[in-house]
Amino acid sequence: MSKKFVVVFVVVLALVLTACAPSSAGKAPAVCSSDPFGCAKVDPGTTVKVGMGAPMTGGDASFGIDISQGAQIAVTDAGEFQGFKFELVAQDDGGNAEGGAAVANKLVADPSVVAIAGHIYSGATAAAMPIYEKSGLPMLSPSATNPALTTKGSKVFNRVAFTDVIQGQFAAKFLYDNLGFKKVAFIHDGSDYGKGLAEVVRDNFTKLGGTATDFQAITPKETDYSAVLSTVAAGNPEAIYFGGYTAEASVLANQMKTTGLENAVFFGCDGTYGKDFLDRTGKNGEGAFAVSLTPPDSPDKAKFDAAYQAAFGQAPGVLSPFSWNGYDSTAALIAMVEKVAVKGDDGSLYVPRGALVDAVRTLKDFKGVAGTYTCNDVGECNSNGPLFVTIKDGAWVPAQ
Repeated sequence: MSKKFVVVFVVVLALVLTACAPSSAGKAPAVCSSDPFGCAKVDPGTTVKVGMGAPMTGGDASFGIDISQGAQIAVTDAGEFQGFKFELVAQDDGGNAEGGAAVANKLVADPSVVAIAGHIYSGATAAAMPIYEKSGLPMLSPSATNPALTTKGSKVFNRVAFTDVIQGQFAAKFLYDNLGFKKVAFIHDGSDYGKGLAEVVRDNFTKLGGTATDFQAITPKETDYSAVLSTVAAGNPEAIYFGGYTAEASVLANQMKTTGLENAVFFGCDGTYGKDFLDRTGKNGEGAFAVSLTPPDSPDKAKFDAAYQAAFGQAPGVLSPFSWNGYDSTAALIAMVEKVAVKGDDGSLYVPRGALVDAVRTLKDFKGVAGTYTCNDVGECNSNGPLFVTIKDGAWVPAQ
């Protein structure tokens, strides 16, 4: 055997062994092996996805459209992080439990979805929570306000919206003290959100000395509630408090005028605020009340408002009161992703899921356009109260 042949053989063998040896370039960072949920791997050329479950079609679509548009501004503002762009993946969950579970299962099946800016409605959120819990995807809802959501022991669910307990306490006081009503009937849509909120307002209103003349449930998506309203009218309430959403609220407000409640005031909630209610009720909506989440003026709010107007051709807060919350929940999640993510030797971005869950739960002094957020140990990140608005001359204005 010649020396030349030996040298060539050794070189070829070395090349073969090098090619077959495991490459450290494709190995995930060490943090992924120690994280209880492992890492989300985002390959070069793809996006870091933030999921959202919301009603995007049907009678409540204005909420999902508005909140997702606010979130999209946050994604645009985020730009790039270590060469990766963010993407909002908003899925239509219909605002109900069945849809919430279906969307959650779809989002957890996508390994590049790292967090959830939602869900939007409380019933859909409750159904989705166990699915995200199992997969280690943190949630930061802009609008799911049912108080029970943070009593379930979830490590992944958090919210930037104030709870229905806070809204209900303020609403009861406003009805009793500010408006001077002593007799109020309560109607709700049977959802986790609507029923829970109506119960909080009723309980606080009666503690103040008021009388609840009725407490009735309606079936969502119907177009005639005259029978329920006629029953409620027998108690001669000064106001109807409704816990629910715009589609049903507008039917109630319209039919109050022909069921013996023409002198009663319709008092809604954050679920009934928006342009959609104005369009559906017209003159019948005059004097109605709702809750707005419009934040105080600031440079950050002005910048967001201008960006929203330019992108979507209308002002934030028109379709729902949660435009700014949609931005803040998404921006906060993106900030926490940037805090824990690690760039791998292979060029991929690795997001340790458990570390991200912890980072969102321990969010502290995060400055958004609607406020500054610090999450407590159960995921409540906002303790601010609501702003009440009323319809005057066909427009929502602050209630005095």
